[in-house]
Amino acid sequence: MFDQLIAFFESVDPVWAALFAGLFTWSLTAIGAALVFVFRNPNKKLLDGMLGFTGGVMIAASFWSLLAPAINMSQGEGFTKVMPAAIGFALGALFLFVLDKILPHLHLNHPVSKTEGVKTKTPWQKTTLLVLAITLHNIPEGLAVGVLFGGVAAGIPEATIAGALTLAIGIGLQNLPEGLAVSFPLRRAGMSRGKSFMYGQSSALVEPIAAVIGALAVGFFTPILPYALAFAAGAMIFVVIEEVVPETQQGDNGDIATLGFIGGFIAMMMLDVALG
Repeated sequence: MFDQLIAFFESVDPVWAALFAGLFTWSLTAIGAALVFVFRNPNKKLLDGMLGFTGGVMIAASFWSLLAPAINMSQGEGFTKVMPAAIGFALGALFLFVLDKILPHLHLNHPVSKTEGVKTKTPWQKTTLLVLAITLHNIPEGLAVGVLFGGVAAGIPEATIAGALTLAIGIGLQNLPEGLAVSFPLRRAGMSRGKSFMYGQSSALVEPIAAVIGALAVGFFTPILPYALAFAAGAMIFVVIEEVVPETQQGDNGDIATLGFIGGFIAMMMLDVALG
């Protein structure tokens, strides 16, 4: 099955491949959000465990799929070899830090008074703020997938179709609980199931767009690939530390979330090494 997927993605243009992979990761978010039609009130322990799993997948993907290839494909020895990854990583974290300070958004389970970003004259709806928070989360994930496909197009040996697909599968898996994490709080707040689903899935619509942008950028500027891979890694780890980890430790399920994190890291590591 995986070999057939590789053969298909090898047969299409890398930009189209990035778009297809981004649509796949979005679809998993939509499936997670659609569970609002199935379950009335999901177990909080399960949600926290799944959110921890999300963080573990993102951290593992940042190293195994992004940082390690970025370092391997850089020229030179010692500090010279690692500098592109270090610079890209710092820029990725800085990019998300600036967006976090500018774009109004609200973290899960926080009151509207805790809205972050630039204050607006007219208060934004809590729903919009929640979706924007998860959208911020999804930008580096789409970029990461697109950058790897762009590296394949550029003929970089360290960037492979198998590696890009593995990353897309891992991100798709952790997108399931993200869809849940948006749609269920909205449903509990009194929104209809249909609207809760629509808002839940819309938070990941940025992923196929970011994937195409990442693939095009690397395709036009091949030398930036190590920087671009590390950029995506830095942005993803910023999201985990800024949003995912604090969220999992808010309630009484910190241990479960931590175990979920470990499980997510192991799952992504095994996927990347075994398939990528």
